Amino acid sequence: MGQTIIRAEHLSKDYRMGEVTVHALADAGFDIGAGEFVVILGPSGSGKSTLLNILGGMDSPSFGRCFVDGVEITAFDDRRMTEYRRYSVGFVFQFYNLMANLTARENVELAVEISRDPPDIDEILRSVGLGERADHFPSQLSGGEQQRVSIARAVAKNPRMLLCDEPTGALDFKTGITILELLRKVNRERGITVLVITHNADIAAMGDRVIRMRSGAVIENSMNAAPIDPRDIRW
Repeated sequence: MGQTIIRAEHLSKDYRMGEVTVHALADAGFDIGAGEFVVILGPSGSGKSTLLNILGGMDSPSFGRCFVDGVEITAFDDRRMTEYRRYSVGFVFQFYNLMANLTARENVELAVEISRDPPDIDEILRSVGLGERADHFPSQLSGGEQQRVSIARAVAKNPRMLLCDEPTGALDFKTGITILELLRKVNRERGITVLVITHNADIAAMGDRVIRMRSGAVIENSMNAAPIDPRDIRW
């Protein structure tokens, strides 16, 4: 894999809930190489979504620093953070977050409008298997097709990295595997660093790197010597 793209140093995040302080993230530190397919694995409440939100610039740590391409994003002001989210990061969510009144093509066009180097929309849609469904609205698409639109929208920004929050969580096994295959394709063919957070331990076998979390802490950060093909995953 390439040079380090993400470096996290002692990331911690606390939330106040009345008289109680919740420690969502505790002293997390790791490096991720450019072009890696990373699986962040842990049960509900382990801190993985909090970590992803900090990496994506949607939240800030209570303590610690995060660097992307050698630049400390945790030191950004609001303007620079907005630019970072706009140009450097693509997001894929569990429940798609598509605009219901826009077609698949129009949902992707939203991302293209803020891209510095916009790709061809039809090519992007064809690459995710939606060339013939471009003019359909989300309500006319299956869950798997909606997630494909979500991935196409994220990829259309030409981001440095793709952050995926439980991208197969709302899908059946067969559809989930096709989405993992698509994410691997985006990673390998476009060179985009992909981070997938999941509670599904079986998905870890396809990652180049696996970061395991428990109770807000990173308990393991390891490389897979031989990542498996998504089609070989069983759960």
